[in-house]
Amino acid sequence: MTDLDLTGRKALVTGGAQGLGEGMAQALAAAGATVVIADLQDDLGPKVAESLANFGGSGHGFVHLDTTDDANWESAVAEATELMGGLDTLVNNAGIEITSLLVDLDPAAARKQLEVNLLGTALGLKHAFRTMRPGGAAGHGGVVINVASVAATIAFPGIAVYSATKSGVDRLTRVAAMESGKLGYGVRVNCIYPGLVPTAMGAGLANDVAEIGLFGSPEEAVGAVIELTPSGRLGEVSDMADAVVFLASDASRFVNGVGLPVDGGMGM
Repeated sequence: MTDLDLTGRKALVTGGAQGLGEGMAQALAAAGATVVIADLQDDLGPKVAESLANFGGSGHGFVHLDTTDDANWESAVAEATELMGGLDTLVNNAGIEITSLLVDLDPAAARKQLEVNLLGTALGLKHAFRTMRPGGAAGHGGVVINVASVAATIAFPGIAVYSATKSGVDRLTRVAAMESGKLGYGVRVNCIYPGLVPTAMGAGLANDVAEIGLFGSPEEAVGAVIELTPSGRLGEVSDMADAVVFLASDASRFVNGVGLPVDGGMGM
């Protein structure tokens, strides 16, 4: 039986300064990987990267990254690869959610979600492939794990554009896995569909859907999510982080081009 030991692995986690990304970075470090956090938050990111030593692994670091900027992706991946002496795991976690009814759609807010959630993920795939494929700066293949959402699989009101971007992440994942295989890159590509987790983003969504009149209160919104979830609870950061460790490990070595629901059954 193959275990989940990631000793010797070198992972880059976008949006790793808080929320799900921070938990994923911690779990990867605890499994033995060297982790570099990539984030816009230059004040918080280095502190979180420094704290990873408390969980395990060594040589952790931080790089500044605006996931919507192609040139920044190129420089950040190069810097992370140099810091770690390689790169074999990318967790495309950075994302935003802006709640809105379709009748109140703000084009600027929609474009922002499209750029961060969809374009940012696509650029991550681009630069991961260039770095991990034969002849790249790392050149030994690897794994990309994209973070979609249960919103990609259900029709929850108030998050139409977010849902559309996360559905797009699912499609990107599958085409990327096929391209990597056909072109001999040696990079597996999968995604996870997290359920609602009470992070800052999750709590913000509950507040927002109540504010626009879909639910009587944030608590009612949370109750509706739990009612839709066979496991009978919200997700926890550790639920998502453990799934990422699995997909990064050799335990999932023949898992490729799939979306893994980590949602307590909400999206089935």
